[in-house]
Amino acid sequence: MDQPIILHHYDTSPFSEKPRVLFGLHDLAWRSVIQPTIMPKPDLTPLTGGYRRAPVMQIGADIYCDSQVIMAEINRRAGASGANDGLGWAVNLWADRVFFQASVAVIFGELGETVPRAFIEDREKLMGRSFDVAAMKAVAAPMRAQWRTEAGWIDTALSTGAPYLQGDRPGIADVAAYMNVWFLASFAPHLADPLLRGFNHLDAWRDRVKAIGHGRRSEMTPAEALDLARTSEPEESVAHDPLDPLGLTPGAEVYVSADDYGRDPVAGRLVASNRERLVIAREDPSLGRLHVHFPRAGYIVSAV
Repeated sequence: MDQPIILHHYDTSPFSEKPRVLFGLHDLAWRSVIQPTIMPKPDLTPLTGGYRRAPVMQIGADIYCDSQVIMAEINRRAGASGANDGLGWAVNLWADRVFFQASVAVIFGELGETVPRAFIEDREKLMGRSFDVAAMKAVAAPMRAQWRTEAGWIDTALSTGAPYLQGDRPGIADVAAYMNVWFLASFAPHLADPLLRGFNHLDAWRDRVKAIGHGRRSEMTPAEALDLARTSEPEESVAHDPLDPLGLTPGAEVYVSADDYGRDPVAGRLVASNRERLVIAREDPSLGRLHVHFPRAGYIVSAV
């Protein structure tokens, strides 16, 4: 029997909105495991080896860290790794980094004083720097202008008449670009409305993407997800590239960490690396052998 697709997330997580929409795009059934918004995350980090960001996807004993590799794996399993993915992944990296940072400044510059202190302290540890609400408030106005410029790029891209950024069908570019529009509209609709005013192409596109939905969601407890990892074996589904530019070879002991924030290194034995992803094997005392998948773009691998 096929293993269920499990998404470890929380409903307000902007990065988790991307796989949720992709589940809808492919009309997939999936299990939702709600994780805390801040540390500690005792039912998540045993799966990941220390990675703490949301979302994380689990299929049996295979664990997928970062929305980039999660979406790639969803597409692979849905048989939808099409020719337009290269453009989609470029849009995704822009949406995750440049556009998202503008969203954070606008949202928390407006709402930061209402954010619980525990959340601020957690994000300071995650980011490795001060979560300075006063500084965000000071730059909120110019960042609103930047946010509108970047949203305007989406509107311009849609002005050719195609219903989606990649043509007649929605793809990774749409899912990725939608995240920041969803994020601002969800948390600060009084700001989103004027910043999106006049973007008629984007407005209609946003309605189309929203209508995709989130697929067929059902709830699962963290304990059930851990039990499934404990009683499963990892798949051997990723090919190693012998031309890896770092000369990585399967079996090497390595650390993998993000190159932007949340840089907690995850240690394991390399299973495979290629231009798209890294897979490491690790042994958890209570769960046994797990394969942890990371995207190649945005992550650093180094020898132990």
